[in-house]
Amino acid sequence: MSGPVGSDALALPVRPGKPGSPAELVPTAVSPGEDVRAEAAAVLPATRLTGAAGEVREHLRPGGAPGRLWLLGVGNGEEHDWRAAGAALARAAKDETQITIALPAEATAALRGLAEGLLLGSYRFRLTEAGGRPALAEALVLVDDPEALAGTLDAARTTAEMTRLARDLTNTPSSTKNPEWFAAQVAGAASGRTGLHLRVRGPQELAAEGFGGILAVGGGSASGPRLVELDWRPEGARTHVVLVGKGITFDTGGISIKPVPAMKLMRKDMAGAAAVIAATLGAAELGLPVRVTTLAPLAENMVSGSAFRPGDVIRHYGGLTSESTNSDAEGRLVLADAMAYAARELKPDLLVDLATLTGANAVALGKRHAALYSENDALAGDLLDAITAAGERAWRMPLADDYVEHLASDVADLHSSPARGAGSVVAALYLREFTGDLRDRWAHLDMSAPSWSDDTHGELVKGATGWGVRGLLRWLATLG
Repeated sequence: MSGPVGSDALALPVRPGKPGSPAELVPTAVSPGEDVRAEAAAVLPATRLTGAAGEVREHLRPGGAPGRLWLLGVGNGEEHDWRAAGAALARAAKDETQITIALPAEATAALRGLAEGLLLGSYRFRLTEAGGRPALAEALVLVDDPEALAGTLDAARTTAEMTRLARDLTNTPSSTKNPEWFAAQVAGAASGRTGLHLRVRGPQELAAEGFGGILAVGGGSASGPRLVELDWRPEGARTHVVLVGKGITFDTGGISIKPVPAMKLMRKDMAGAAAVIAATLGAAELGLPVRVTTLAPLAENMVSGSAFRPGDVIRHYGGLTSESTNSDAEGRLVLADAMAYAARELKPDLLVDLATLTGANAVALGKRHAALYSENDALAGDLLDAITAAGERAWRMPLADDYVEHLASDVADLHSSPARGAGSVVAALYLREFTGDLRDRWAHLDMSAPSWSDDTHGELVKGATGWGVRGLLRWLATLG
């Protein structure tokens, strides 16, 4: 909105002052009133704010209008600063029912960051109403030209909503979330959206078409596997991208069973599938002029008499065979099927897969970075730029051919789970074998570590992060 202040709570942005000087108010496009601004400037030194992004202070104004003034640190005013500020404000002002935020004159980056921060920082996933819900339901944003920023707000809102969807899917307990349930959620979300086409393959179709990896991993569960194929086909699209996401709805490790500490969060092992599905739905919602086909191979890796065994040889889609001596290296088996299908049948321009694939990702890069692998410098650079702009993190890792020898098997084309070599790199090299003619147009993102947050920081809350949705949507928007 362009004014006047519409609620009893007003947030004014604050930035760091010059070296040696205190923080200062940011000039805003719409004045909150000279008396309000003067009072904010007067109390600012006493708040001891530095202006760093995400700092928040409340100032009460008894009898004044507005009655509560929030001073909000926005750092240097970059989009990521505003995203952190929005998330902090959503948490600090949770008892407000409505809040007004004044933005600077050049508000495009500020609005996108603020809106995403408000919507993502206020996210909660609970299966009980105990503890109540935050009261804050509406934010009014003061800008000088609301119509000019409508597209920016739509993009921010859609990005946040799809990230929240991916978080919901990932946080859902696996007592509910089996492959059939996941496929039904996709069907419900895609229903009624023009230009979206959905196909779900069940166990019989997977067997008939030769998806041996998906069938092997899902064979130990009473809940049969699925392959979800969601296609966004806008008219006039000149580029076709296939996104593949690992969708293990729960991972016990199979016969190579995990220890309890490693198993307790394995409901998140389908975060890659959640991200690519949500990004495709977002592309459709935003009308991005790029064709996107998403493949989500879904399976539950369980222990039973029908589970696949260490030492089994698996025949994948297209005919390549894998010797698997560790049933806890199951994600690459379902991805191999989907990627081989994409390369042989869909023949896209670009292929990108996201997977919570290895614990080695966190060993190498810590909890907040995904590992990116690609032989294509331009593709890797474009993805990294988009991921960074969206406020996510990734680091490019080497596809070291020194480790290819570890993929050799005496009984199959490939050994899918060698115990030698760098774990995340070897997994990426294995997946590369299924890219066919797309080898030089493929990127792999091992995002096991950043798919889950152990604490609240910035726009992230404890639990599933929805990592990848924001970065993919930024990247896809550049391909039209």
